[in-house]
Amino acid sequence: IRAALAKRTASMAPKMLERLEQRVTKLIGTAQIEPARLVQETAILAERADVTEELVRLESHVASMRSMLVDDGPLGKRIDFLLQEINRELNTIGSKSGDLDVTQMVMEGKSEVEKIREQVQNVE
Repeated sequence: IRAALAKRTASMAPKMLERLEQRVTKLIGTAQIEPARLVQETAILAERADVTEELVRLESHVASMRSMLVDDGPLGKRIDFLLQEINRELNTIGSKSGDLDVTQMVMEGKSEVEKIREQVQNVE
């Protein structure tokens, strides 16, 4: 899911520009839109919607969990904590994105987290 999210969110800035142009045109009609201002506003929106940090942390949490699974000893609480962090990153990605495909991927990821959480509780 992480790779699919990264791929989908990487192409969002041009789509944001197009949507912003359409919205502004709808609001102001035929009045002239300054292209530089439109690009600037799109950059601001793209910065707010950037999920790069969340994707990096998500990958880190998944890698930590993988390495934990090969260790001996009690894992329940540690895995539960990592699942909580993964869920938090997914929530943030979902809230930053207005893209339906990203939202669906986030929901799929959260569903997988819940499945793992149930399995961890059964092991404890």
